[in-house]
Amino acid sequence: MNPGISKQAASAKNPILRGFNPDPSIVRVGRDYFLATSTFEWFPGIPIYHSRDLANWRMIGHALTRADLADLQGVPDSGGIWAPALSFADGVFYILYTIVHNRTGPFRDVNNYLITAPSITGPWSPPVYLNSSGFDPSLFHDADGRKWVTNMQWDHRPDHFRFAGIILQEYDPSAGRLTGPIFDLCRKDAIIEGPNLYKHADYYYLMLAEGGTDWNHSISMLRSKVLTGPYEPDPQPFVLTSRTHPALPLQKAGHGELVQTPDGGWYLAHLCSRPLYPPRRCPLGRETAIQEVHWTNDGWLRLSGGDDAPKTTCALPDPTSPPSVRPTLVRDDFDEPELSADWQALRIPVESSWANTTERPGFLRLRGRQSLQSLHHQSLIARRITEFQADVETAVDFNPDTYLQSAGLVLYYDTRHHYYLRVTHDEDKGRTVGLATTIGGAITEYPNDELVINDWKRIYLRADIDGIDVTFAASADGQIWQQFPGKHDFSLLSSDFAGGFTGAMAGVCVQDLRGSQAIADFDYFQIRTVIPVDG
Repeated sequence: MNPGISKQAASAKNPILRGFNPDPSIVRVGRDYFLATSTFEWFPGIPIYHSRDLANWRMIGHALTRADLADLQGVPDSGGIWAPALSFADGVFYILYTIVHNRTGPFRDVNNYLITAPSITGPWSPPVYLNSSGFDPSLFHDADGRKWVTNMQWDHRPDHFRFAGIILQEYDPSAGRLTGPIFDLCRKDAIIEGPNLYKHADYYYLMLAEGGTDWNHSISMLRSKVLTGPYEPDPQPFVLTSRTHPALPLQKAGHGELVQTPDGGWYLAHLCSRPLYPPRRCPLGRETAIQEVHWTNDGWLRLSGGDDAPKTTCALPDPTSPPSVRPTLVRDDFDEPELSADWQALRIPVESSWANTTERPGFLRLRGRQSLQSLHHQSLIARRITEFQADVETAVDFNPDTYLQSAGLVLYYDTRHHYYLRVTHDEDKGRTVGLATTIGGAITEYPNDELVINDWKRIYLRADIDGIDVTFAASADGQIWQQFPGKHDFSLLSSDFAGGFTGAMAGVCVQDLRGSQAIADFDYFQIRTVIPVDG
């Protein structure tokens, strides 16, 4: 650490959490900052990141590591875990979260829960059920010791606005339930969600995510001298937004939380997205950025430096902190007995019965189960894609004896949108490697482009992402590559094309639709990325 570095030079480059890391919830305990983000259908749920300077973050684990904390089997694409709210009071960490079981049609079938832990690394308590009236719950710890839960309320009735306002109810820790009257804090003729309450000086402040988590996303505020209201709106429509700044590199800015530094400064963690132009899509998903903020003389929150636009650079609170540094190579040789925290599965915990690094040391062994369209038992693990320039590579030992068995490399958005470079078996050709694309639920295979690989001892697979274009290749030795014809559209793996709220992931998987749990052994997995000079 260089003690001579200036505050101006010591800065964070946004996004601080790159790739699929939406809905940040941030808290400081002593000198330590902790941040949690949404994971939707991915398991384990709610990653926890740690930092000492707000710029350099390291994942230290997940809050929801067991099925009893989050039963996600059968949840739809972009259902599951929404918007965790992390807080700390009286020596205890709290996380509130939503499990979304249905998000189509007029209804939102959701349950809101609370878990606690004596340490940020757990163990986390069994979940306490709160309510089901809407999503995005958060917990406010008032100075008098009372605790209050806010969440948005959903209205399923015909001819009613679905986002029916923000409600407040007291939480009784001793009884483990909500109690007392429900207060309506505010309603708007706009999408409002992600509520968070703060007390500053003489006012209670209600921070909202407004405009929907897309191109019109924003953060707005209201305040009141009484917790239960009425709340007056900020005379400035938005504290933060990119809706009126279409040329900014950070778009969809909104859904944030405040944190105060030890020296009294204030920062705002918020979500954002980096679009590909054209076609103005964001396959990396919603990411996490940070902005310096301050309170004005008349008691309103504003971005430091003026205006309401998200900045790509943010001054750090600690002038002795080094500039943020990010790795450009992520390689896993599967030499450890446990998978690293960066790996995630779909809807269920990673269990040794279908994924382990111990049966064949130095390899990840996966046993085939259901298809990539399944909402229940997929044998797939994946990591976030964090940049628009990346190559993904793996090597697999796999000997299928039926077309019902396949294994390989996947670029995945959801069950209806993914690219799959897979090894399988054909009755006439024998063992082959080829590409299958699933876009909008329609599967396309390219049998004329398949490679017959009966004499390959090991199969090397690669995907090269170059902005909007992604190409695929295979090799028998990892040196001489045979590229499959054509370029495919990486931007289709995005909410802007596919709908939903997640981001593109890269991983490995195996299927056995015969039910015999065919084995695929992966020697390594790596993602090499190029980070733009301008951040």
